[in-house]
Amino acid sequence: MVSTKRSAEESAAPARAVDVEAGPLRLPGTLTVPEDPRGVVVFVHGSGSSRLSPRNTHVAGALNDAGFATLLFDLLTEDEEADRRNVFDIHLLADRLVDVVSWLDGEAAVAGLPLGLFGASTGAAAALVAAERLGPRVAAIVSRGGRPDLAGEALAFVRAPVLLVVGGNDTEVLALNRIASTRLGGEVSIAVVPGASHLFPEPGALDRVVALARDWFETRLPGRKAAGG
Repeated sequence: MVSTKRSAEESAAPARAVDVEAGPLRLPGTLTVPEDPRGVVVFVHGSGSSRLSPRNTHVAGALNDAGFATLLFDLLTEDEEADRRNVFDIHLLADRLVDVVSWLDGEAAVAGLPLGLFGASTGAAAALVAAERLGPRVAAIVSRGGRPDLAGEALAFVRAPVLLVVGGNDTEVLALNRIASTRLGGEVSIAVVPGASHLFPEPGALDRVVALARDWFETRLPGRKAAGG
């Protein structure tokens, strides 16, 4: 199994706890901003997960090392998580994500940076629905073991390039991703990680996700716009 632990020495980018504003709510989050960031990636977790997910923090750390700022936050409050229906309420999650992007755009350290979304499980569907609403504000999307099919009719209106990363042994989710890929309105690519299951616990599997996500954002986030440009 891949170790998802990172020491302070391994992640040099400064991280700070933030209260993320989503409408009337304040949600706990972690904003990490390396020196001269090339873009910012917001993580949208799925069912049964949180900002402390070892898989997402591992991916986020690698993106920080590659020069990207990252935001991990809790999509739902503790009370909301107690009702499992909220985990699959894609429009609720997407509404919240849109609010969070608005808050993020007011943060001086990352304001104006190209925006990427990294979604997992139901969070991937929420990222796609939010991207349809946010339009050109979203520059690129990566889905890890996601359920893009749950984004429904919004898929046809997503214009940001989308990478769907799925484990080769996650056969049901892979089939759903292939169907969803035919409904997406913009650039889309499916990357199958051989031998990997839904959570990518197999040796080397999560590191492959890291490499794929990093490459996707490096080639599709356009970089900070120059002043006056």
